[in-house]
Amino acid sequence: MKARVKWVEGKTFLGESGSGHAVVMDGAPEAGGRNLGVRPMEMLLLGLGGCSAFDVVLILERSREPVTDCWVELEAERAEADPKVFTRIHMHYVVTGRGLASAKVERAIALSAEKYCSASLMLGKSAEITHDFELRDAAAST
Repeated sequence: MKARVKWVEGKTFLGESGSGHAVVMDGAPEAGGRNLGVRPMEMLLLGLGGCSAFDVVLILERSREPVTDCWVELEAERAEADPKVFTRIHMHYVVTGRGLASAKVERAIALSAEKYCSASLMLGKSAEITHDFELRDAAAST
């Protein structure tokens, strides 16, 4: 895997992935940025959410669970002093489907956290990561 990050101006950077996608990153105004893009540490949090949600949906689909929607809401705390690593991250999954089995959703989240999500396993070295979830019935929301 390869990536490239290029300084644009001020505190703005353009990140380009090896797969050909790009994202703008910028610093907060108090750090000299102009708020033109996602903060680099926010990118880490987004990566964690994306990695885990991908796993959860894939595991549920392979288990033949009728999942129709999934998202993860993340809240993180960082250390006060440099390096300001994440110290706590809470992940709240919202999974929608028709008659989803709660135990299978719980298992999919656990498998992601403990075995498959590389981002979770790496960030778990410095942060306490907790999870919870809620199920929503797709039939009720139509």
